Amino acid sequence: MTEAPQSGSRRIDSHISPRYAQLPTFMRLPLDRDPRGNDVVVIGAPYDGGTSYRPGARFGPREIRAESGLIHGVGIDRGPGVFDLIKCVDAGDIDLTPFNQHIAMETAQRHLTGLLKDNAAFLMLGGDHSLTLAALRAVHEQHGPVAVVHLDAHSDTNPAMIGGEFHHGTPFRHGIEEGLIRPEAMVQLGIRGHNPKPDSLDYARGHGVRIVTADEFAELGAAGAARLIGERVGDLPVYVSVDIDVVDPAFAPGTGTPAPGGPSSREVLALLRTIGDLNPIGFDVMEVSPLYDHAGITSVLATEIGAELLFQYARAHQKKEKENRT
Repeated sequence: MTEAPQSGSRRIDSHISPRYAQLPTFMRLPLDRDPRGNDVVVIGAPYDGGTSYRPGARFGPREIRAESGLIHGVGIDRGPGVFDLIKCVDAGDIDLTPFNQHIAMETAQRHLTGLLKDNAAFLMLGGDHSLTLAALRAVHEQHGPVAVVHLDAHSDTNPAMIGGEFHHGTPFRHGIEEGLIRPEAMVQLGIRGHNPKPDSLDYARGHGVRIVTADEFAELGAAGAARLIGERVGDLPVYVSVDIDVVDPAFAPGTGTPAPGGPSSREVLALLRTIGDLNPIGFDVMEVSPLYDHAGITSVLATEIGAELLFQYARAHQKKEKENRT
């Protein structure tokens, strides 16, 4: 990890500027549209051209940032603040066409690949889940095939449909077919609801992906699920993708394809607090659709998830640095 940012690249001080003031960046991080030398770059992906039902995820990054002013950088009983451990900036949004899936995918991939040439990792705020394919392509260039921890109500390993090659139900199928993912080191958690066909999960399972349904997750609990993930992932570089609809819509109604019967926000956050035991190399939080939100609770949860992932990155890489010194 790099040293904590010096004055001039620090977050806006909430003791001086009220948290509702100034242009909103994620957790009031400095805005840097040409970031270099950072541990994690926060990047928005305002796009919903791959959505199959409710639209509106294109507005997700803006609302997540707006609500993120609530979040401080120091967690209760966690010691140093996350931004005392790692250097982070907000790089704004990728400019994505709303009219063409292929152009949007190529643009996102090119932008994310460029970020990783000068920075260690990114946290992408979506936007619909189709763009996780662009993220996987980008991290593959740096790390080769990666392990994946995928939290979602849906497996997203479906084929193309209605002329949409890159819709939000396809990214992990493409990722497996393109060799971006180690399927034997991929865990999908929270899967539930209805599928177009009885064999909709056969593709993932047939390639060795470990699917943990919402019911199994409830039985395992966060600790049991974390042990399962650890056994599958080990020390491999792991990409963590969180579709906000993994959470029961009682806690996250603002999403495109809500599915009742999911874990609570507390259960999902408890699981994410174990990600620092792994070797995370990139993250996304996708599918927030503010048009269907109530009192901003889905955006607030997405903010909390993003903050947690940043802290877990700091924890994982602080641990790695200690190991390298011994």
